[in-house]
Amino acid sequence: MSTLSQNNHITYLGTGRRKRSIARVRLIPGSGKLIINGIPGELYLQFSPNYLRISCSPLTILGLNKEYDIVVKAQGGGLTGQADAIRLGLARALCNMNPANRTALKSEGLLSRDARIKERKKYGLRKARKAPQYSKR
Repeated sequence: MSTLSQNNHITYLGTGRRKRSIARVRLIPGSGKLIINGIPGELYLQFSPNYLRISCSPLTILGLNKEYDIVVKAQGGGLTGQADAIRLGLARALCNMNPANRTALKSEGLLSRDARIKERKKYGLRKARKAPQYSKR
């Protein structure tokens, strides 16, 4: 899906989810800036090289690092979940931009959603699986 933004640049959209995080990613032709919730990406991700590498990996694989600005609205979860959600949203936006990108991204495993979420707490237990200490006598 693509739309026209205010300055007549084509914008490509993609949504990514991971754990409790949701990231709505807009891909705009530009100079390679990452903006998350109105804050520069480096500052938002606490200058963590791992989170920055994870978030921008679809662009790195396709060699489009400095050609597009990434504008993200992320909510829920923590930084790990949000970084992974941004990665999935960005990969989906790149597929919307050019269907030929799909094969390269799919072979790297960037288009599959990680479905692992927190297991619910069960009654009689302290957490999902942690049981109270057993006493024989």
